[in-house]
Amino acid sequence: MKPSPDRPTQSAPLTSEPIDFSLVLGGPLYQLFRRTQLSGDALELVRKRIVVIALMAWLPLLLLSALEGQLLDGGVAIPFLMDFDVHIRFLVAMPLLIGAELIVHQRIRPVVGQFLDRGLVPEAARARFEAAVGSAMRLRNSVIAEVLLIVFVYGFGVLVVWRSAAVLDTATWYTVPTDSGFGLSLAGIWYGYVSVPIFQFLILRWFLRVCIWMRFLWQVSRIELNLVPTHPDRVGGLGFLANSAYAFMPLALAYGALLAGMLANRIFYVGATLPEFKAEIALVVIFVECLVLAPLFVFSSQLASTKRIGLREYGGLAMTYVREFDSKWLRGSAPADEPLVGSGDIQSLADLGNSFAVVQEMRLAPVTRDVVLRLGIATLLPVAPLLLTIMPFEELLKKLVGVVL
Repeated sequence: MKPSPDRPTQSAPLTSEPIDFSLVLGGPLYQLFRRTQLSGDALELVRKRIVVIALMAWLPLLLLSALEGQLLDGGVAIPFLMDFDVHIRFLVAMPLLIGAELIVHQRIRPVVGQFLDRGLVPEAARARFEAAVGSAMRLRNSVIAEVLLIVFVYGFGVLVVWRSAAVLDTATWYTVPTDSGFGLSLAGIWYGYVSVPIFQFLILRWFLRVCIWMRFLWQVSRIELNLVPTHPDRVGGLGFLANSAYAFMPLALAYGALLAGMLANRIFYVGATLPEFKAEIALVVIFVECLVLAPLFVFSSQLASTKRIGLREYGGLAMTYVREFDSKWLRGSAPADEPLVGSGDIQSLADLGNSFAVVQEMRLAPVTRDVVLRLGIATLLPVAPLLLTIMPFEELLKKLVGVVL
């Protein structure tokens, strides 16, 4: 069967040097880590980075709260050691954000290489693919981008979002009563102008990286790839892209931990109950799913086109074959000495049907139900302990066993 003019011909896999692609191995902060010996060339020393950065954000809060007598009591509604939000934010979510860099670096780079290893990029389009890689790396290394993130953190993230939405309207270890409401204590000043900005910068830096990833995939999706409609992964050979979602699992855990800390403070100190936050929990899960999986939908148009062409071509091939099969075995055209039993024609007919069924089952994005489910579980996992606030542990355990069994 001749290839359709609507679809590029197959080319042999490109076996030149591996593509040098990394979403995290670059940028001003990465260079700062290297110069301060907090990272090697390939993001080694991840534990050292976690300890140094987390303690920079959390330890001064402990010391200043102790100095002000607000570690366990101090006459405030939320003493420092009882603030679930701050401990989960800086001792759980922040380490996850930092540790995710190494995981993303190790898992995304080989995923990008699969475009070439599988021959998906035509040889004539190799230059466009390499240009997309180079563009992504320049944006990743941009000094201006990270400076703008810092400006945004202090101009909007701290002064608007944190001061108006995150600060509780009650006396805590980081607030003190004033004539006009509540002001910041010494610990609160460090919290609001050092610890929170560090955390927000790490969050926004990950947003930037996801945007770079989406932009790169979008540029690749503009290339007419060598997709095969009968590939058993049901996405023309792009099934390997679903594995990229697993690289971002630590981000899902970090967002879930951040949500859990916020809810815990409101449950234990404001009198709220977990069911009151069903909408917020659902929104966070949806947000994480979209953040990780949305970049993969840029291939939907090309996959839809491949499916249409595949249905037309394999439908035509099937029609030709079944007519010849019908004529041979049902209309008396089969040779007299050729037995039906054991004939390869039957198996070929079945194989052709299976191939057509694979084309019919093609999905419009390299996203699987397993990926969606695991991302949701990773996001909800840190929130799960809060279920103990609405039911005893024994009852919760029985429900979980009932679900599993």
